[in-house]
Amino acid sequence: MKIATWNINSLRVRLPHVISWLQQVRPDILALQETKITNDCFPFDELKVLGYEVIASGQRTYNGVAILSRLPISQCVVDLPDITDPQRRVLCATIGDLRILNLYIPNGEGITSPKYEYKLKWLRSLDTFLKTELADHPKMVVLGDFNIAPEEIDVYNPKRWQGKVLFSPPERESFRRLLDAGFADCFRTLYPEERKFSWWDYRLQAFPRGWGLRIDHILASNSLIKQCIKCEIDQAPRAWERPSDHAPVLAEFRL
Repeated sequence: MKIATWNINSLRVRLPHVISWLQQVRPDILALQETKITNDCFPFDELKVLGYEVIASGQRTYNGVAILSRLPISQCVVDLPDITDPQRRVLCATIGDLRILNLYIPNGEGITSPKYEYKLKWLRSLDTFLKTELADHPKMVVLGDFNIAPEEIDVYNPKRWQGKVLFSPPERESFRRLLDAGFADCFRTLYPEERKFSWWDYRLQAFPRGWGLRIDHILASNSLIKQCIKCEIDQAPRAWERPSDHAPVLAEFRL
């Protein structure tokens, strides 16, 4: 089974990219972030033609998440239970015998910003939610735009990013807590020393210069990680015309 994640940074702009990538790669499940579109405007029909059932939790201009699946989707959750948040960042569902949690974790803006404190609070709430979900669903995949580069190998210039948002110690510690809850990072488990990125700033020619971060992740529960046989970051769409600033990440499981 192929399971993928992609922050597309506006589905209105990049629906042709999504359709083209689906036709080329044919994942069984694709989690999207930053769809930036309300559910009443979501292109359900265009994606159904390609063989995908779709659920979405949309928002105009900002945020928004969706899950596309070739298999039936059930038992959906669209909010963390113990935090009041109008921003559409969470979409959880059961697909086959897997529990899929699609996340668009807050960016944080800067370590002195109130948005940074919001991010850390949000991550604490996520930690509680994950433990509850994992107790009920041992086969679980958590994926999306985490807005956290976990280790120095995940940053093109760790010294330059030291102490900055996306790479600050509290954020990285939050990521480790997610793993300690019972998960493994698919990419890093399979490729412990490979230096590859999933996001590049639009500014300063960051992509051609290789100035990237690995902030998009696929985590598998400990009972599932041994069945993950492949995980790759497909950087090709980042070079397309009018691209998202993120690349898709794809994991393959032998189920």
